[in-house]
Amino acid sequence: MKIALNWLKKYINITQSPEELSETLTNTGLEVEGMEEIETVPGGLKGLVIGEVKTCIKHPNADKLSITTVDIGEAEAVQIVCGAPNVAAGQKVVVATVNSTLYPKPDEPFKIKKSKIRGEVSMGMICAEDEIGMGTSHDGIMVLDTDKANGTPAAEYFNIESDIVYEIGLTPNRADAMGHIGAARDIKAVTGEEVHFPSILDFEVENQDLEIKVEIENKEACPRYSGVSISGVEVAPSPEWLQNALKSIGLQPINNVVDVTNFVMHELGQPLHAFNADKIKGNTIKVKNLAEGTKFITLDEKERKLSEKDLMICDGDSNPLCIAGVFGGIDSGVKDDTTKVFLESAYFSADSVRKTSQTQQLKTDASFRYERGTDPNITVYALKRAALLIQEVAGGKISSEIQDVYPTEIADRQIAMKYKNIDRLIGKKLKKDEIHTILTRLDIETESKTEEGFTAIVPPYRVDVTREADVIEEIIRIYGFNNIDLPETLSSSYMASFPEVDPVKMRKEAGLLLTANGFQEIMTNSLTKSKFSETLDGFNQEENVEILNKLSEDLGVMRQDLMFTALDVLAYNINRRQTDLKFYEFGKIYKKINAKYKEEMRLGIYLTGKNEAENWIRKNESVKFHDLYSAVLKIFNKFNAESIENEEFHDDCFDYGLKLKINRKTVAELGKISKKALKLSGLKQEVFYANINWDALLKLVNTNIQFEAVSKFPEVKRDLSLVIDENISYDEIKKISLKQAQYLISNIDVFDVYQGDKIEKGKKAYALSFTLQDKTKTLTDKIIDKTMDKLMKAFEKEIGAVIRK
Repeated sequence: MKIALNWLKKYINITQSPEELSETLTNTGLEVEGMEEIETVPGGLKGLVIGEVKTCIKHPNADKLSITTVDIGEAEAVQIVCGAPNVAAGQKVVVATVNSTLYPKPDEPFKIKKSKIRGEVSMGMICAEDEIGMGTSHDGIMVLDTDKANGTPAAEYFNIESDIVYEIGLTPNRADAMGHIGAARDIKAVTGEEVHFPSILDFEVENQDLEIKVEIENKEACPRYSGVSISGVEVAPSPEWLQNALKSIGLQPINNVVDVTNFVMHELGQPLHAFNADKIKGNTIKVKNLAEGTKFITLDEKERKLSEKDLMICDGDSNPLCIAGVFGGIDSGVKDDTTKVFLESAYFSADSVRKTSQTQQLKTDASFRYERGTDPNITVYALKRAALLIQEVAGGKISSEIQDVYPTEIADRQIAMKYKNIDRLIGKKLKKDEIHTILTRLDIETESKTEEGFTAIVPPYRVDVTREADVIEEIIRIYGFNNIDLPETLSSSYMASFPEVDPVKMRKEAGLLLTANGFQEIMTNSLTKSKFSETLDGFNQEENVEILNKLSEDLGVMRQDLMFTALDVLAYNINRRQTDLKFYEFGKIYKKINAKYKEEMRLGIYLTGKNEAENWIRKNESVKFHDLYSAVLKIFNKFNAESIENEEFHDDCFDYGLKLKINRKTVAELGKISKKALKLSGLKQEVFYANINWDALLKLVNTNIQFEAVSKFPEVKRDLSLVIDENISYDEIKKISLKQAQYLISNIDVFDVYQGDKIEKGKKAYALSFTLQDKTKTLTDKIIDKTMDKLMKAFEKEIGAVIRK
């Protein structure tokens, strides 16, 4: 959404600089993604001045060129070679001086330089109207009828305006801010300056010659419909001020009537539609649904087949005129010969407009607003505002009373508030007066005040404020997140004791642990492509949760696995040469089982590329399975998850992997993602992935944590490399090891797994690290060697291992 500063200033006093205002808007939640200075003419005619041609003679070396001397307000006149057939002495002209830039085409600017043309020096250029964006003619230079002093800036002569335009990244919940008045409201909440709505006191019904009745058949999809008629209008190009306002936010002017409806929509956030009243048969507007398959040609000249659920604006004979809240019809719109106009200002159901917009694949400025929710109580004000502007720019008389059908008024919402909840969620105790001041500035009145709380009265246009937490969010939004001080004492991240499992705290602790180990958190869309579950055998396509009103075919189902959406994120980064990635994500997966929907919280961990950035100390190595396994074990150890069993597996998703089980229940699957799965996101680079069932892990957390003193005797590490049959699991190796020397082995780590052409087919190599420690004495080399020899013999005997030396 674009907001123009000069336009915004019509409604509120702004004392801040453009940069300061940008920061204010961002801090209130209207994030400024870009700020651009624009002019009503490209380049703003900078460096162009009014000049007077003093002399004009034929060029000695070219029949179609003239040599002129032009007074541009400097000490001496400048010589300019000109090719226009109409140039003559005594003319007032527009001169582009040396080093100025012209924009005859927006994407093809060119700079004026001192040059020689056929041997004669030229110190500028005398301009035609198309060369400076003031017209389309190129028949000759622009000759001005003016007594302006030579050297006067052309921008001053042509009244060129400059403006600052903010590109706002509007979040879907901020429907109230979809216009300049909406942005002004937020500025008011911060600065205390009042918002000035344009006056409609001059609205007056002048005759009853064009009364058009309104009938609403589908009151659920259209709770309110307002309209008024204007006769005697003259459709023409809009005046300069109106065209400039629309151009500043990227809209192309069409004609004065349509431009007014667009102007008011971007002013108030209320969409309007103008009908050619002569096309409304029976002088009646009917708001209704039509039969399935009814044909209708829209303004873009496309014939569309309507759904029986599409809400339509029809005439008295039920002929369709417009898709309600979305797009007009080709026959009923305002044209150059239109003299009678019926103006529509309605409140349509967000759900109805959203479904129709998706069904008809139509996205318009109007549907964008209706889908998010508009103000049901502003329709009449917007109607009067637009009618007065149409009278101003197109003439005409208001020829009917306001037709306002509003069967059931939408009331303000009443929300009970508690001060203790405000303090708790904000994290700071605010003064009660400060809370009420902020809410009042947001048009949220406060009533029934007590020592414990109050009632917040929320206007209907704040569709996003429906509960206590929403009101508190509004308070902190305006108070400022930056004004919340960090506590002087911070809680420890060490979870030595927790009497009960706190899912929020555990998730935070897991995130901190992964972040400390170099991982970055990602948040991906829950919607994904159906091709993942269709292609990979490990997933049941019948368990897909499908979206009824799909945003697109690529976002048609809910994900059955976090991997589906994360692979696209990995591909996005890798395609931009960010190849060394360590990501994690907390998110839900979705399945439909026996006609019931099931959600599970998962933790996904992803590794690809190099382990860390290469440096002068050592050449970095690519990530391996062990790096992923180590990260997962750190999570399990953090929460004291015990008795973990390993089971090897491979499927369509994993070339190889491990299932981690506790009490025979699979809590995590991790491994190297298969090429088949990677191909679905266009990936060729190896990716390691862990899928942790977070809900299951929470249930298995051991809250009874015991401590023991740190041993006075040192640990010793020894490595072994075994070549074993590929069907032997790490868990078997671990059991054999502990059986032989459990009292000495404190830890066993796998730091590499290899299968390839360097060892026999059907075999794999495990690289193991054993940590040995005796709690009662220091280990001697003799005991260590004896223990390792015992382990090697056990591996050779029980699983036929070959010890690699």
